[in-house]
Amino acid sequence: MIPALLSWSGGKDAAWTLHAARMHGELEIVGLLTTLTEGHDRVSMQGIRRDVLHAQARATGLPLVEAWIPQAATNVIYEAAFGDGLAEAARRWPGVRDIAFGDLFLADIKAYRDALCARFGWTPHYPLFGRDTAQLARAMIDGRLRASLCCVDTARLDPRFAGRAFDATLLDELPAGVDPCGENGEFHTCVAAGPMFDAPLALQRGETVLRDGRFAYTDVMLA
Repeated sequence: MIPALLSWSGGKDAAWTLHAARMHGELEIVGLLTTLTEGHDRVSMQGIRRDVLHAQARATGLPLVEAWIPQAATNVIYEAAFGDGLAEAARRWPGVRDIAFGDLFLADIKAYRDALCARFGWTPHYPLFGRDTAQLARAMIDGRLRASLCCVDTARLDPRFAGRAFDATLLDELPAGVDPCGENGEFHTCVAAGPMFDAPLALQRGETVLRDGRFAYTDVMLA
């Protein structure tokens, strides 16, 4: 097996990538790498609280490497922080130069990650890439993954979906044109349970707030 890092957002795709890696046996995930935003102490994009993130990492049994970016960071700043995170991982696990991502079908994002990793001398892997997302979403739910929508792009999906469980009922109610896995950025999730966790997390739903006039974030807290 190839020892590798996993880009961990706290969402379902990253979690299922870990599960797939463990099932298929090609990659041995040795640690998680997460980007967080200074001041908010939350996962960038997902908005997941840092203490929830740490609880997720403990449930996977894997150590966590944190890469910090300032609020309103430029892409240049993000890439530098990502590179710093990879450098820290290389110090912790000498010889590890592979990293897995949970991307599903966006070729431009994959090409961007390929180029970024090449700059830092790392090899990217995409265990879920190319999977049919409608089938994959059902497989996640049937496979006992439990998650909720922690962020909804209200320009793509009605804000009433924010905070809802990622389950079969939600999939049945998604409007036509919305990807079942939210791969186009329609929504992001926070994982509470699944076969990649030693035990489910006790989480509770907080308030939902609209940020930047567009993104409905639902707070998820440790119970």
